[in-house]
Amino acid sequence: MDTGDDPSDRKGVAPYTDIRREGLSAWLPAALIPYALLMRLDRPIGSWLLFLPGLWAFAAAAPSWERGLWLTFLFAVGSVVMRGAGCVVNDIWDRDLDRKVERTTGRPLASGAVSVRQALAFLAALMLIGLVILLQLPLAAIWLGVASIIPIILYPLAKRVTNWPQAMLGITFTWAAPTGWAASTGVLELPALLLWAAGFCWTLAYDTIYAHQDREDDALVGNRSSALTLGDRTRPFLFITYAWVLLLLAAAGLLAGLNPLFLVALAAPAAHFAWQARRLDINDPALCLRLFKSNREAGLLIAAALLLGRL
Repeated sequence: MDTGDDPSDRKGVAPYTDIRREGLSAWLPAALIPYALLMRLDRPIGSWLLFLPGLWAFAAAAPSWERGLWLTFLFAVGSVVMRGAGCVVNDIWDRDLDRKVERTTGRPLASGAVSVRQALAFLAALMLIGLVILLQLPLAAIWLGVASIIPIILYPLAKRVTNWPQAMLGITFTWAAPTGWAASTGVLELPALLLWAAGFCWTLAYDTIYAHQDREDDALVGNRSSALTLGDRTRPFLFITYAWVLLLLAAAGLLAGLNPLFLVALAAPAAHFAWQARRLDINDPALCLRLFKSNREAGLLIAAALLLGRL
């Protein structure tokens, strides 16, 4: 989920990085490129993963197609903006550490392309846009949206105090599930909390895959992660965690009154999760990134299963 300029070569060998100048940053004016990279506009996977739990909620609970499509639009824009805001907060906290990690030395704050003062002003603008979007929702969803600021701020600190910062990300990145449910129904119900729990397990799994890209650098600079904690035990951990995702989704769907076709359709994301776990090679950073990104398709398969359950 990281973007920025390619870091300089070390000892004459180009270091590993998932940073690429592509997407919007390929045609934006030069003055705007550092800000696009700061909010990861050219790396949309993070926005997708933030948005998808909300899509699950709309698929399961929206009272009409019209309402569901309107909420999908609002949450899609909001996910880009709030993911961008979260990246700015993360990069402000981590700018010194990022200079020491091979994959992140090119981030705009770490490289000096954007100053802290400029980043704070940009953050304020993003938060204002997010507030305008939030005010289009029912009161229960507004309060949930306001509460999401707490984990957004705390997540960058988690890697310094716990071996499982991915758990904090799991809380943060699936906030759209209860918020989306409240936006659809006006209330927060048990199926929404089960969707949130399923999203938490999903995030815990996919971000562990992602964290294996930085395992060696994190150990050197003192960062903690589930990848470092699990090591070679990651594959069985993925099988177990993804199984919990499916069980919690099934429980949410049954409580929401979805028809049995939903349970049949869950076979598709189940097969995708099994493929991820079998394919994983924790010593191949590029493969870890590809498997991590494939969770967009997994999340869309889950949304499709929820929609089929309402036919």
